[in-house]
Amino acid sequence: MTPEALMDEFVAAWKAKDIDAIMEFFTDDAEYINIPMEPPNRGKEEIRTFIEGFTGAMESIEFIVHKQLVSDDGTLLMNERTDIIDMGGKKTDLKVMGVFELRDGKISAWRDYFDMAAFTGS
Repeated sequence: MTPEALMDEFVAAWKAKDIDAIMEFFTDDAEYINIPMEPPNRGKEEIRTFIEGFTGAMESIEFIVHKQLVSDDGTLLMNERTDIIDMGGKKTDLKVMGVFELRDGKISAWRDYFDMAAFTGS
């Protein structure tokens, strides 16, 4: 599977809020961090716990990818996107820069960079 196809399927799993499908995209030793939030989530168990809490608090989520780049060797994918998140009837359009490190057709590291003020309103 190409990195672009992997991302298309990953985004679809998020839109469906299918935790099991989302988790299949990660290596066992993956790391996931939203940069304005600490600490990083390391390993599938921590990542699942974070994603379950996040998706459980929202009505819906959609990732709209605007631009995407893949390294020549296919081990790095970066995308500029807007995540549309509906939490408790409040929709937030979150502008995000995502960096995905890929290994053996899975995500081994995921870093999202965004302004936390989009959530806090400050």
